[in-house]
Amino acid sequence: MEEIQLFLDEAKELMEKTIRHTGQELTKIRAGKAMPNMLDGITIEYYGSQTPLQQIASVTTPDARTLVIKPFERKMVSEVERAIINSDLGLNPQNDGEVIRLNIPPLTEERRKNLVKQVKAESENGKISIRSIRKETNESIKKLKSDGASEDDIKRAEDKVQVLTDKFIAQIDDLIAKKEQEIMTI
Repeated sequence: MEEIQLFLDEAKELMEKTIRHTGQELTKIRAGKAMPNMLDGITIEYYGSQTPLQQIASVTTPDARTLVIKPFERKMVSEVERAIINSDLGLNPQNDGEVIRLNIPPLTEERRKNLVKQVKAESENGKISIRSIRKETNESIKKLKSDGASEDDIKRAEDKVQVLTDKFIAQIDDLIAKKEQEIMTI
C-alpha cells in the first residue's frame, strides 16, 4: 500500500536526520586535537543578535594543538574571547589584540574516560530517538488496519521498520567506535 510506503520513507528520513545530528554532536566532543568545529556551538553578540563564531571570524589550525581565531572586525576580539571563556570548552584564550590563540592541552587518561562516557551518552540519545521513530511509525502503520490494510501488509511493514532501525543503530555504533578510538589514541 502507498500509505505504508510513505510511513517507511518518512521513518527513514527521520532516522537519517538523527544520524546526522548525532554525528554533529559527537564532533563537538574534542579528542585532544585542535579542530575548528570544536567552536561550532559558540555564538557572539554581534550588532544585537547572537551570531555563530564562524560568521564573524576565521578559525584556522596552524598545528595539531593550536587554534587561531581572527575576527573580521578588530573590535570583536574581546567579545570572541569572552564567549570562549564562558563556553563549556574549558579552554584558555590568549589575545594579542588581533588574533586569539587557543592551545589545546593533551588529554589526561581520566579526561579521556570522561569523554568516552560523554560519547556514549550522546549516542544513546541518538538510539533512543531512532527507537521512538520506530515506535511512532509502527503505531501509524497499525492504524491502517482500520483503513483496510491486511495483517500481512502490516506485519511486512513492521519488519521493514525493524530492519531500518537495526541499520541506523548500527551506524550509531560505528560512530561511537570511531569517536572512542579517536579519543583514546594518544
